[in-house]
Amino acid sequence: MREKYPFIEPYQTGFLDVGSGHKLYWESCGNPKGIPVLFLHGGPGAGLSVSHRSFFNPALYQIILFDQRGCGKSTPHADLTANTTWDLVADIEKLRRLFGVDRWLVFGGSWGSTLALAYAETHPDQVLGLVLRGIFLGRKKELHWFYQFGAHHIFRDEWEKYLLPIPKEERGEMIEAYYRQLTSKDREIRKRAAVAWSSWESVNLKLLFDPALFAEFVEDDHADALARIECHYFLNNCFFTTDNWLIEQVGKIRSIPGIIIHGRYDMVCPFESAWELHQAWPEARLEVIPDAGHAANEVGITDALVRATDTFAKKRAFGIYSFHSKDAQSKPI
Repeated sequence: MREKYPFIEPYQTGFLDVGSGHKLYWESCGNPKGIPVLFLHGGPGAGLSVSHRSFFNPALYQIILFDQRGCGKSTPHADLTANTTWDLVADIEKLRRLFGVDRWLVFGGSWGSTLALAYAETHPDQVLGLVLRGIFLGRKKELHWFYQFGAHHIFRDEWEKYLLPIPKEERGEMIEAYYRQLTSKDREIRKRAAVAWSSWESVNLKLLFDPALFAEFVEDDHADALARIECHYFLNNCFFTTDNWLIEQVGKIRSIPGIIIHGRYDMVCPFESAWELHQAWPEARLEVIPDAGHAANEVGITDALVRATDTFAKKRAFGIYSFHSKDAQSKPI
């Protein structure tokens, strides 16, 4: 099983002013002359971790990462103003121009897969390839499963904690009810809701509970940004004009090499979404990890992600752009 590459420090960091008061923290690691790759974190609102730099061979890749609007080191913290999917897509283009990159590999998991697809379908000519993990398509049925009815059957004990901040008469629309509290002017109401929302997500992330991950998710600043920004996006259907927008637009990226990696027991983003994306995009390789949930740092998922980035670098060096092996079942690019 492949492990992530050793920890590295960025060789360059900075802030990008994208307007509306937002300044985005960015960093670049690895080889400045390597294959450019953009890392898109999850959430929305989760921010970067130093471990995110290590999914790529630093000798072969120029690794570009940034904190999306309102989270991590970007400012203002947890701000919802001018914070939409399409603002983030525009931010990515500004970052690409800042680095003077023509085309890059785009790597994203969970919400990062959503944003990667939205970006690629809007700017297909700027994308060398896509590595997507834990597919989330921003659809109502996905949100309903996790925040209203579905996942609670598996994590019933934790679900009761998620319900606690919300009055019984408001529980028919949990996202709306949480949004009212997460945007409250009362700091204590907002904090309680943010911790409950983030706790629910964290206990579902991995096949086996991870206390260190839980502690990270319920830390005040992290929980505040994650819960507020996620709820803001989900209340607004992730700002897509139709419920199935990413699937409807997938024809624009079918010539782009891609790999879809998904844990079989993903409770946050059930496998159905990865399967439906693959059906619409059969040229992409689908790899199902049999003993994993949602998190990128589960052993099988880490192995698949590192193999994917290594394979892309190797094949690009030889002028081969497909992620498929010779015996792949899907039609190669």
